[in-house]
Order: sequence, then structure tokens, then C-alpha cells
Amino acid sequence: MTDTLGALITTLEPRIDLVCEQDLLPPMRFAGDHDGDPGFTRSAPEQARFDALVDSAEALYGIPDTDPAALARTARANPQLRWVHTMAAGGGGQVRAAQLTAEELDRVAFTTSAGPHSGPLAEFALFTVLAGAKSLPRLQAQQAARDWSGRWTMQQIDQMTVLVVGMGNIGRGVAARFAALGARVVGVGRHPVTVAGVAEIVPPARLGDVVGHADAIVNTLPGTDSTYRMISRDVLAQVKPGVIVSSVGRGSVIDEDALIEALRDGRVAFAGLDVFAVEPLAQDSPLWTMPNVVISPHTAALDDREDRLIAELFAANATRLLDAAPLINRVDTVDFY
Repeated sequence: MTDTLGALITTLEPRIDLVCEQDLLPPMRFAGDHDGDPGFTRSAPEQARFDALVDSAEALYGIPDTDPAALARTARANPQLRWVHTMAAGGGGQVRAAQLTAEELDRVAFTTSAGPHSGPLAEFALFTVLAGAKSLPRLQAQQAARDWSGRWTMQQIDQMTVLVVGMGNIGRGVAARFAALGARVVGVGRHPVTVAGVAEIVPPARLGDVVGHADAIVNTLPGTDSTYRMISRDVLAQVKPGVIVSSVGRGSVIDEDALIEALRDGRVAFAGLDVFAVEPLAQDSPLWTMPNVVISPHTAALDDREDRLIAELFAANATRLLDAAPLINRVDTVDFY
């Protein structure tokens, strides 16, 4: 956190006693770099000072060192800890990895930074679907070969059905952008809610029933036990040949081996992937060299405004905590979402 953001938070919620010791934090290398410089280290006295600070706080702006083990240590050492705000939109996974006790999960409220990332990820999804629809791999190959070929038709967004898997903040942002361009949008979500621009929402159990009608599939789901490989080998066996896949949620949602097979045999014509089952993506993954794949190193969510938007969200939740109001983006400590 920069001093400027700290000043913004205390301006928005002056009841906060905000403590931020910059010399104890790894320097940020770019906007949204919540891990900080990996070469940063603390001396033993500095680590003791850092631990003493987090162990005396009632609320934490971020998981200490973005390390689930450090979160577990702090939760156990600090009985007055009431609230932890995670920097990640999918921070529930970090909370789950901390393996806290039922008492700790009940005592400490956890919230995520879902929301600020919705716009950038929705734009990346739009970009990747357009890349597939407009024959980007063929255009690049022909340009490299200086091949002026015959002409061909390209897909039009307003003639496409786009299946958005996940109707959270990101999914709604994706749906709004495709609907604005005239696509028919179908959502997959746990709750039968009405979402602007979405023709219908089906439950996850019906994913296989609707996937065959989609010209493009966009994964926006978080990584939980219930979403693990939801876009499975069986689901990919039912897609319309030539479908486009975009993934901006969590990589664990898609069966990566099955996706590679579908990319090879043409069931999936193009995939734009910002997230992967294991990150960094293994050097020997076939995805690196597939001409019909665009790989983004989990960077599509980054935005110059991200840090300010997260600070504003934290301040809004601080006000809610102090006023005993429900918190925004509170983590469900059963599904960790």
C-alpha cells in the first residue's frame, strides 16, 4: 500500500487507525502487484516487528505476505483479529489454504477484492472471443508467410450465442459487453436471478444441455471444490465444433488435458487463456506452441486504477464493519467463495 492510498482510506473512513510501515513491505513492481518484489527480505528484527504489528491489529489490509501459512499464524497469535481483506478477487482460495479452525473462521470475517477486476477481465474475454471470431491465428500465419490468400467470411458477434459460465461480478461484466454488441448471452449460475443482457440462466447441472448451442464459452468461475473441472472432458465432448473458449476465472475450472485434445481435433477452434490449472504454466505444456491459443500470464485483470479501487472498497467495508452492517464480498467459509 502506498502512502497516498493510506491517506485515501483514512479520508474515506476517518475512524480507522491505519498503520503502514513501508520499510516492512516488499516494493510493488507494477499496478496491482500485491506480492511485491520477490527478492525482498526482512531481517530477523524486521520480521519480529512485522509480526508484532499484524498480531496487534483488529483488521488486515491483505493477507500477510500473501501467504496462507502466515495468515494461519496470525489468526492464532492474534485473538482480537476481526477482519481480513484479501487483495485477490478469488481470495477465498487463500483463506481455504490457511486451513483455519472452525472457531477462527467464525471469529474472523474475510472479504475479497471482487469487483475492481470485472471490467478488465470482461474486456479480455471480449478480446479473445473477437480474436477467434476474426481468424487471428490464420491472419498471423498468413502475415508471417506474406501470403495474400483468397478472402473468407468471419464470425459476427451479433450472430453468436455466448455461454458465460459464472454469474458473479466478472460474469455480469462479460455478459454486459457481449449483449451490447448484440450477442445472445446465456449464463450458468447457481441462482435463478435476472441479469441485464442475459437471455436465460441455467444451473451448473444443466451445463451439458446448453453447451452445444454456444459459439463461445467464457469461464469466469472461482476455483472451489464445486467448480473443479466443471468444464470437463464430458462437457467439451458436447460442444459445437469450432467453438471459441475464453478463460478468465480460475484455471482449475477447465480440464486442461481435455481442452488441449479439443483444440487439436477442432472441437475448440480457438482459446484465449489468462488462467491455468497450475501457474506458471509448465514449460512443456502443449498450449505454448498451439497456433490457435493466446496465452496471457494471469495479467488480464491488472488495471492502473486497481489499487485505488481496492482501497475504496476496503474503506467502504471498514465503515460497514464499524457500523455493524453486512460486509461486501464476504467469503463463504463453506465453499470459500
